[in-house]
Amino acid sequence: MTDVAELCFTQLLGQEKAKRLLLRSLASQRIPHAYLFKGPAGVGKGLFARGLAAVLNCQENTGTGACRSCPSCRKMLSMNHPDFVLVRPEKGVLKIDQIRKISRELHYPPYESPRRVVVLEEVESMRREAANSLLKTLEEPPENNLLILTADSSRELLPTLTSRCQVVPFTPLSQEDTLTILIRHGIEQGEAVLLARLAEGSPGRALLFHRQDMVEVWNRVVAYLDIRDENPDLDVLTVLALAEEMAELKEDLAPFLGLLRIWLRDQLLEAPQVKVVGRPSPQPMKSWSSGELFARLQAVDQAERQLARNCNRALVCEVLLFALQ
Repeated sequence: MTDVAELCFTQLLGQEKAKRLLLRSLASQRIPHAYLFKGPAGVGKGLFARGLAAVLNCQENTGTGACRSCPSCRKMLSMNHPDFVLVRPEKGVLKIDQIRKISRELHYPPYESPRRVVVLEEVESMRREAANSLLKTLEEPPENNLLILTADSSRELLPTLTSRCQVVPFTPLSQEDTLTILIRHGIEQGEAVLLARLAEGSPGRALLFHRQDMVEVWNRVVAYLDIRDENPDLDVLTVLALAEEMAELKEDLAPFLGLLRIWLRDQLLEAPQVKVVGRPSPQPMKSWSSGELFARLQAVDQAERQLARNCNRALVCEVLLFALQ
């Protein structure tokens, strides 16, 4: 079920420029046939799209917000509105069959609302034939339909698609806003602080890390390294087991290494800002000199380069953990 706050995009944190552009369109009642919400992944593009759809079709609409109680708003809350269509990539790709199906449906009038809203997520994932099919719809858009395309700004998009939409730019959120969002989702303060630092302004990315228990693995690795400094004779099997846990993170192994870099950088500054979740705040490792810490940071950099070359994940993790001891 959609969160109530999503029905009013003005209450979402951050993206002030996007809010101003959308509010200006609503106030002037000049809604284009297509928007392109473009920005980094996980910064609220989809939430803004749903919020705008709710405002446009709210039966008690004041012009800038949704009432959250009319039949249209209740259907939006339950994600069961017949005039709100969400199209997501299948196995990472928006396929031409999905685009053709939507194009056919747009020629029918909305079921019960003044305007049908169709959200096409991650349009940068389309192959050329699908993009060309969508382009035809954008060139001759049927009445009473609004298309909202969302795209990752780090990926290329056909200029012809961009030129036929009103572009609304999205930017990374502040660390403070990201932290607030994570806490609202019930994440414990210490973990939320850590994820907010790692996510680089993308709450969606931070929530993904949380769901995949990345911080729990990080806790065990950092706890091991902390103890290892005191007891260098710990069993090698422990290293191999931790390396296996790290390798099982698969695509999330690279951001996991970002967590280790944050921890090492805090040790270097001798003022840790991140706590190991559920453990007392660690003190700087006095037994590691600045030179040794720099060497460990370089070991993390080397591991990232090896991952980029598709080296064996488990082996990369084993070598890294031995280098970090």
